Amino acid sequence: MFPELETNRFYLKQIVAADQAFIFEGLGNPNVITFYGVKYDSFEATKAQMEFYDLLWKEKTGCWWKIVDKETGLPVGACGMNSYQPAHEKAEVGYWLLPENWRKGIMQEVMPVMIGYLLSAWKLYRIEAVIEEDNEASCKLSEKLGFTFEGKLRGAEIKNGKRISLLMFSLLRTDFQK
Repeated sequence: MFPELETNRFYLKQIVAADQAFIFEGLGNPNVITFYGVKYDSFEATKAQMEFYDLLWKEKTGCWWKIVDKETGLPVGACGMNSYQPAHEKAEVGYWLLPENWRKGIMQEVMPVMIGYLLSAWKLYRIEAVIEEDNEASCKLSEKLGFTFEGKLRGAEIKNGKRISLLMFSLLRTDFQK
């Protein structure tokens, strides 16, 4: 059974087929995907992301949640874990919010609950956040959450025909404080 998590203001719920329009709203939005690894130009193309979420859970290689505002019942963003490597007790986390929800402390509230769950239920020792070099907001969030900056992966990816560098942050089980 997919785990549902809760904070003071939000529910973290499984992303299901009926959420495709919401996922497209986020991952088709140029402001959201500026520093994100995937983007979709059409609702139909977003089906690949929905299949990705399903496959992660079915194969137990990760899990992603939609973040739902308790007051409005509306989804505001998503967060999750992928690239799970059980032999090394590690995985990578990611997240995004619709622009109207930026700078409201949502990820500072949601991420510790998700991280606590991942460390416990998935028996992780190391959680990685790989962030595009120019994404200052995510870098600051990672540091506020207790992640340690480990270094720059120079010229690690090509995005929009341009080579970009990535920054590696990590959080060890021994670093985590709820």
